[in-house]
Amino acid sequence: MAIQRKPKTGPAAAEDAFIQGAPDAKTEATPAAVYEKGIAKGNKRQITLTISPELLRKVDEVAKRTGQARAAIINMAIFNALEGNIFQS
Repeated sequence: MAIQRKPKTGPAAAEDAFIQGAPDAKTEATPAAVYEKGIAKGNKRQITLTISPELLRKVDEVAKRTGQARAAIINMAIFNALEGNIFQS
C-alpha cells in the first residue's frame, strides 16, 4: 500500500487557485503555450520592441517609482490596454 498525500484544502488550495488564475500562469490548454513567435524564455516569449526615448523615459520612471522591472511595466500596460478593450473597432 502506497502512502498518499492528502489533497490540499483550505488556504493552500485557495492560494494555488489564485496563482493558476493569473494571466501568465502556465497551463497546457492556453493558446500562448503553442504560440511560436519570438524566442522562448521559460513560459514567455522574448521579442524586440522599438520605443521612443520619451516613452521609454516615462516607463523607466514608473518602474523606478514602483520598484518593478521595465518589462513588468510594459507587460502590465499591454495587458491592461488589451483587457480594457481600447482597440475595439
